[in-house]
Order: sequence, then structure tokens, then C-alpha cells
Amino acid sequence: MRVLVVGAGAIGGYFGGRMQQAGRDVTFLVRPKRASELASAGLVIKSPNGDVTLKNPPTVQADKIADKFDVVLLSCKAFDLDDAIKSFAPAVGDKTAIIPVLNGMLHLGVLDQKFGAPRVLGGLCAIAATLNEAREVVQFAPMQSLNFGERAGGTSDRVRAIADTFSVINGAAASEHIMQDMWEKWVFLASLAASTSLMRTSIGNILAAPGGRDFLLGMLDECTAIATDAGHKPGGPFFERARGMLTAEGSPMTASMFRDIKAGAQVEADHVIGDLIVRADAAKIPVPKLRTAYTHLKAYEKQRG
Repeated sequence: MRVLVVGAGAIGGYFGGRMQQAGRDVTFLVRPKRASELASAGLVIKSPNGDVTLKNPPTVQADKIADKFDVVLLSCKAFDLDDAIKSFAPAVGDKTAIIPVLNGMLHLGVLDQKFGAPRVLGGLCAIAATLNEAREVVQFAPMQSLNFGERAGGTSDRVRAIADTFSVINGAAASEHIMQDMWEKWVFLASLAASTSLMRTSIGNILAAPGGRDFLLGMLDECTAIATDAGHKPGGPFFERARGMLTAEGSPMTASMFRDIKAGAQVEADHVIGDLIVRADAAKIPVPKLRTAYTHLKAYEKQRG
């Protein structure tokens, strides 16, 4: 099975690198600068799960794609989706499966319109990783996951084949209820991102402030109500863990969105928070905390220019 990994940053570089390390047929779709870096220094992964340097990993640039791939693993930021689609579109054939692991749900409609819904699986990942100044992939904690599946539920021959290829990645697994999984992640991520970005501090510091616990749980309740209205009421082990993480005293946890704000970088305000508010308005669900966080993020975007 031929896998095209779009980009070789923190997420694509890590998961694609682990597959290549195990001998899977992986190619990285990269820009010229990243291709040069990989050719000279290799794909370097530093991780609690084991370091590795992959010499001269297979790469391709958008204007050089000549073949179709079986799987496209897409892990860009939502605001880069249109450019990413243009770059990997020539690699998509009649039987290509696209696995997007972007935040939120807006990307599904965009990909469906371009490639047709049957080609687009559901997907999500969890990993604490970054690309450092030396352009190395650095994983901060050993926990990681990569899940994918048919959006209609159940399983299929293609998902089983992909699961076999991806099985060399710790924490990679097919899901028979991927849309529920995606909604639960979205509820947690939005609650974390809205809270830590608005308060500009960690979960632990918010909890230590007067009214902090009520604020965090109120944000979680608003997001949960939207998911419930969509037919994906959060529950089960993941949601209980998420609730626990949002109420863990002394926790240093923050969202990547908050860290992006600190760095003056672009944020996924519309994709992670704004789309939830649109859905809340349609369902007439009051979400005052989410609205305040969204206004804060849009003001940041205005300031950033």
C-alpha cells in the first residue's frame, strides 16, 4: 500500500516517519525547502518512544506527482487546507482514501466537494510534538494515537488494509465509530482551547482562580450541548478522561491555540470555535462562554493583521 503523507512537520513527520522506519511504502509531499532539509539531514525524530534518523526519506513536490496513491494522510492546519488540496490532488485516484486529521468538522465538507465523500474517511490524532529550530520532529510525551474509519460507521476492506499498514505506529487503530470519536475530541479541544486562550494561562491556574472550575465546566457543558444536538452526545471513557484533564488541579495543560497566540501565529478560530457557535445558533443553544472566547480570538486575528 502506497501512502502519501502531506508535509513532514510534527504530525506528518512523526507518523509517516514511524511507518517508513518499519519499511512501509511512504512518500512525503513537501515544499522545496523541506525537501532540501530532508535530503541533507534526514528526517530526525526525537521521542520518548525512541529516536531515529531516516536518511534521505522519499519526497515529492506538488508539480512532480506522477502517480496515484492508495492513502493520503493529511495533517495540515485548517487555514492551509486549500493550498494542501491543490498540492496533493494529482495523487488522488479512483480508489484513493484520504485520511484527514484536522481539527473540527469543516474540512470534511471541503474535501467531499473536491474529491467526493466516498474517498474521504474520518480521522483524528493526538500527539504532543513540534518541529524545533533544527527542523527535527520532537515528541514531548510517549502517549499518542491515530484513528481512522468509515464515516458511516462499521468497517470495510479498505479500512482493514489501511489498519494493517498503519499497525507499525503505536496507538494507530481503525474505529467503527469515527464520527463519534471526532466529535468527542472536538468537544474537548474546543473547551481547552477556548478556556486557555481566553484566560491566557493553564488549566491549573484557571482552576486556582475564583470561579475557575465553574468556568471550565461551563465551557465543557456548552460544547457538549452542541455535540448532543448533532446526535453525538459525548460519553464513555474518553469523555471522562477529558473531564478529568479539565479539572486536574495544578495541571500545566494549555491548548496549542494558546501557544500559537503567544507566538503571534495564526489560529483556527473559525474552525475550532466559530463553527460550534454556528451550530449552536442553528439549534438555539445559548453559548455565552464560547462567544466570549470567539470574540477574543477574532480580536487577536484583527490585531495580528
